[in-house]
Amino acid sequence: MAGARLFVFPAFLLGLAVVSAYVEELDDKFNENRKSEPWLVEFYAPWCEYCKTFEPIWYDVGAELKSLGSPVNVGKLDTTVHSSILSEFNIRGYPAIILVKGEKSFEYRGPRTKDGIIEFTNRVAGPVVRPLTSAQLFQHVLSRHDLFFLYIGGRSPLKGQFYKVAAEFIIYNYFFSASEEVLPQAVSLQEVPSIAVFKDGTYYLYNEERDGNLSDWVGRERFRCYFQMDSFTLYQMGETTKLVALAIVDEMNPTTESIRYKALMEKVATEYRDHYNTNFQFGYMQGNDYINGFIMGELAMPSLIVMNMTIDGYYLPEQKVETMEELLQFLNSVLNGRSKLLGGNGFGRRMKRLYYRVMSAVKTSFASAPFVTCFLLSLPVGLVVIIIWGVCTAVPVDEGKADEGALLATGIRPAASQRKRTAQMSNESKKED
Repeated sequence: MAGARLFVFPAFLLGLAVVSAYVEELDDKFNENRKSEPWLVEFYAPWCEYCKTFEPIWYDVGAELKSLGSPVNVGKLDTTVHSSILSEFNIRGYPAIILVKGEKSFEYRGPRTKDGIIEFTNRVAGPVVRPLTSAQLFQHVLSRHDLFFLYIGGRSPLKGQFYKVAAEFIIYNYFFSASEEVLPQAVSLQEVPSIAVFKDGTYYLYNEERDGNLSDWVGRERFRCYFQMDSFTLYQMGETTKLVALAIVDEMNPTTESIRYKALMEKVATEYRDHYNTNFQFGYMQGNDYINGFIMGELAMPSLIVMNMTIDGYYLPEQKVETMEELLQFLNSVLNGRSKLLGGNGFGRRMKRLYYRVMSAVKTSFASAPFVTCFLLSLPVGLVVIIIWGVCTAVPVDEGKADEGALLATGIRPAASQRKRTAQMSNESKKED
């Protein structure tokens, strides 16, 4: 058994070495290499604990892309050594994942998983708009992607707009083009050229008169009508004008009420899409950890909440929601201003959020390492105590001796009269005592 353990450990190290060989540690030469080849780069800092946890996933990404024959090189760059990179790529957190194609860069903003990163890389590294030249190819795309945008028709000003918007949103979604003949008969077009989004088992056509700017329409439609959200998705919601209506549930311990809340949200998202799609994005979220940090309190599960991610505000129903009618009343009260807006991003609220995050970090640290946390917290307190003790116990220096000491320090011996005067002052102070 001991021999088996000794064999497994070197084999593990060998496998790790092979996988890490597909990830290159980058240096100053990166600025030259990136002009000729696409690079997927992790920008990290040695002190970042999450970067260390993420490292095996990053090595798996490098190995997977290599096995798929991807032309994208995978690397990592220490921003503490190459600090000029921070401003060039606008690095605001670690680890930052950016795909670099020549002078263009695309930041990955999804969950830090191997599949998510590889999907992002394959999408962004290829053409901004991919042509679908046959009905079979269209069916393949339809079966593989939950959501994608499609331009139908030949050359036109609308096609130029589509390509421009595709370059803006390629980090999130796929964009394709096709002729009308490629589409199945079930897809009915009002006119050609047209733009459609395929999602949720159906499709929706873009209408400039009704939907306004194409970029705004793509921004509203780039999510499915109803889906499970996480912190990364909610962060992206801050870039849209939509409110986020969520059912907060504990799927590990489902209850009748949580199932009902999810069903209500899904029903209003699909059956009332025409009425609420412009203003709301619907979904559900597992657990209340992120929401508690957002509202700086404790939200019971299951619950319903509407969030305004642009201003860090939120709405809660004034009474328990039991039926579809009550849910619709709550959503309408948010839209017409009758429901009270909580939270926000005012100065006082930001200070409270900062305090909440600091206290949450201290609690988390104390739960995992209580002795180390207590030691670190005691350091500034101890420093203040030492300073106060030093000030309170300082001995005042006699003025005459201070003058004499100053002269001696400069190498000048005080005159006899001055020494005599100093002695007299000393004797007088003793008599007074």
